[in-house]
Amino acid sequence: MKYLLALDQGTTSSRAILFGLEGRPVAMAQREFRQLYPRPGWVEHDPLEIWESQLGVTQEALRQAGVEAREVVALGLTNQRETTLVFERGTGRPLYNAIVWQDRRTASLCQELKAQGLEPLFRERTGLLLDPYFSGTKLAWLLANVPGLRERAGKGEVRFGTVDTWLLYRLTGGRVHATDPSNASRTLLFNLHTLSWDEELLGILGIPPAMLPEVRPSDGEFGATLPELFGAPIPIRGVLGDQQAALFGQAALAAGQGKCTYGTGAFLLLNTGERPVPSPKGLLSTVAWSVRGKVSYALEGSVFMAGAVVGWLQGLGLIRESAEVEALAREVADSGGVYLVPAFTGLGAPYWDPYARGAILGLTRGTSRAHLARAALEGVAFQVRDVVRAMEGEAGLSLEELRVDGGMAQNALFLEIQADLLGVPVLRSRVTETTALGAAWMAGVGAGVLGLEAVREAWTLEARFLPRLSPSRREALYQGWRRAVERALGWAREEG
Repeated sequence: MKYLLALDQGTTSSRAILFGLEGRPVAMAQREFRQLYPRPGWVEHDPLEIWESQLGVTQEALRQAGVEAREVVALGLTNQRETTLVFERGTGRPLYNAIVWQDRRTASLCQELKAQGLEPLFRERTGLLLDPYFSGTKLAWLLANVPGLRERAGKGEVRFGTVDTWLLYRLTGGRVHATDPSNASRTLLFNLHTLSWDEELLGILGIPPAMLPEVRPSDGEFGATLPELFGAPIPIRGVLGDQQAALFGQAALAAGQGKCTYGTGAFLLLNTGERPVPSPKGLLSTVAWSVRGKVSYALEGSVFMAGAVVGWLQGLGLIRESAEVEALAREVADSGGVYLVPAFTGLGAPYWDPYARGAILGLTRGTSRAHLARAALEGVAFQVRDVVRAMEGEAGLSLEELRVDGGMAQNALFLEIQADLLGVPVLRSRVTETTALGAAWMAGVGAGVLGLEAVREAWTLEARFLPRLSPSRREALYQGWRRAVERALGWAREEG
């Protein structure tokens, strides 16, 4: 039997999953690692802990399955995006902690660049906003603040990478310093139109081009693992950022297909085909992948609060465990006119209002715990509809169906509500580990053991949720949502 191996390096843990060629998980190992908070707003990881945890779980998954490295056709790698590392050329020695995507230390630098009128240039070239989230300003901060780093970088002694690049460097013993377009497109340094590092943007941020990894296709050759790591070399044939990997793992390979991953927040990606779509509404235009010589693009939007809303209900004491929310919300046929706007940390696309705050509207004496629980689920689903509507308008595409994964996707009532409020079918896949599956499938395509048609056919449906509301009822509910959001917008600014 032959296998595909996925390395899934996340923000709080490293995982390795071994799949059969048909996409069935065979073995999984997972290990958490430390989160470092040296100052308020700063978030770091120890690069060696990332590496050691990822190496350890990979060895463990192979051992668990009783599979030898020579039985693995190819390895695919997926990773937390935007997290920024610098390390020594040759030795691979880290020169600073990894600065995590959540880190906000470069907020003032982003403000300076905006004040210089540079945001339209960055948006047009990269598809991204000027925000501390992305790697470019993190790298500029490192060059300015780590003693001797800029001088060494100028001499070609320093390598920059996102987490995929760091792991590739370690897996191959320093032979490969590379990334793929899905990760490169999250750096603020990569031109979506030329599909190369942008010299003008590098100049603005003061970044020496010699630091940057080579950009190879997502299904490209990324070398092979050192034989001593797993007992034999394993070809590395797929690399994807985590959200793009989930899109690929959901087999959303055609323009107009999309996925939503419901975690603490919710990440939506809509495949826009062979062209990047500019977004005046603050969605992100990004590379989905480069496969078989063709580049696919996506629009990305994030909802800040998804599973976190259920956690909030738990904190209030309305439920003891998050799994109880479905049964409670099923006690009522609807929310009784109650709207819950979960703007606890502001609202993202398409509103982009950091001053918005959470609100509950439409309360009456008849409002029960069950109505609040249902309104909370609807609040998440309405936010997803907001993002989907913005995506459809900007891409000139209609979402055919929404493929879903993540924790909240196990809640059948929530998915019924999502289908009702979107007006399109919501599909839950049988394999819940879609991020790792996407990396494995990409490696299979890269190794030539899978074609894109085989990926489409290998995707298996577990449950389909069809919209039941009439279009007029759906629109009336949505208008109520928009009225509720209007009351939440700007609240903290007015208060202050």
